Amino acid sequence: MSLLELRAVSHGYRQGGLFAPRTAKSVLRDASLQIAPGECVALLGPTGSGKSTLGRLALGLERPWAGDVRFDGAPLHDRRGRIAPVTRRAIQAVFQDPHGATSPRLTCLEVLAEPLRAGSTGKAALRDQATALLRDVGLDPALLDRLAHRLSGGQLQRLCIARALAPAPRLVLLDEAVNSLDLETQALVLGLLRELRRRRGIAYLFVTHDLRLVKGFADRCYVMQDGQPIEVADPFGPGLVPPAMAALRAAILPALPGPRPLRQPAAANAVLP
Repeated sequence: MSLLELRAVSHGYRQGGLFAPRTAKSVLRDASLQIAPGECVALLGPTGSGKSTLGRLALGLERPWAGDVRFDGAPLHDRRGRIAPVTRRAIQAVFQDPHGATSPRLTCLEVLAEPLRAGSTGKAALRDQATALLRDVGLDPALLDRLAHRLSGGQLQRLCIARALAPAPRLVLLDEAVNSLDLETQALVLGLLRELRRRRGIAYLFVTHDLRLVKGFADRCYVMQDGQPIEVADPFGPGLVPPAMAALRAAILPALPGPRPLRQPAAANAVLP
């Protein structure tokens, strides 16, 4: 059974205002996607293709105009549009901008405390849990009392990952979660996420526009094409792919270094310079 399933969902946004007629702009059309427990699924596409809209539906932040969103086999929302607390804690997110996702007035401990307090944890136990979370993401527990915005970009993003792990989620949405980091920090954070997935069995919905980040990280791959996620068996293979995937390849793959040509051995009678 799928952990998360979007069945033929359609969604969009209302446009217009006080002096213009209100119209509906469709973004997703009969979109379907599945994620199994412990699986990492990549969702690729350029800006404006509907990736983030699909992610908001997966998080339950919005309800689709049509179709069905299910988590663990049950509808994500009840008849009143509410999400059960246990389901809300089971689905977490890490966003692209860690500075925008945290308050500059909070310490690292305070950032982690909010999801931990839901378990009626005492102060001493809360600090112990926050310490363990920092260690899980490779941060020094001595940072607990430092203001979160005093951390580097990579450290702050790892703090956001620790916050997402605090409720022990089963699914984490990674919405362009490493795109704002430099290449070295990207590799470090992706390696951390890969290890956390192995140890905790977490499933990921990895939303990105960068094809390079998918290889070696995602089990399956979808690309947004005309408001629908189209599954691609091998985004790097020689077979036919949707035009949206071909465009991503054309933008990224020519910039990757190819194999270096073999040097031919010099002839025995060659004159060396």
